[in-house]
Amino acid sequence: MLTVLIDYESGNLHSAEKAFQRMAGEVDAGEVIVTSSPDDVLRADRIVLPGDGAFPACKKALFDHSGLFEATREMVIDKGRPFLGICVGMQMMASWGREYEDTEGFDWIGGEIVKIEPSDPALKVPHMGWNDLVIDNPHPALAGVTTGDHA
Repeated sequence: MLTVLIDYESGNLHSAEKAFQRMAGEVDAGEVIVTSSPDDVLRADRIVLPGDGAFPACKKALFDHSGLFEATREMVIDKGRPFLGICVGMQMMASWGREYEDTEGFDWIGGEIVKIEPSDPALKVPHMGWNDLVIDNPHPALAGVTTGDHA
């Protein structure tokens, strides 16, 4: 099994790479590589697209790597490989991004990415950092996670 983290020069992949390597080691999930090669994407069993920055800049950076989006689309849409978009990598799956300028997304998920305007100006958006979890309703996806854990 091969998990590919796509490197299109949009952010620091070090922490994501370490997290996926740890996961792969703990559950015997195969190899994890960071790559900008379409050929590597075409042999992936799982694909991760991170993204750090603005929607338009990330999309441009991805498309500036010849064949990288096309390989990703083939594997995800045509072949049904599991895909995880992180941050802007997830946002680009939408039809449109409205950050700074209207930018067409992949249109894999209908919808638009728009700026969140909190009703309370004291609320910081986006929120980044760690929080104490409170589990109100148990769910199998939360197995092993308890109230008070940090995320």
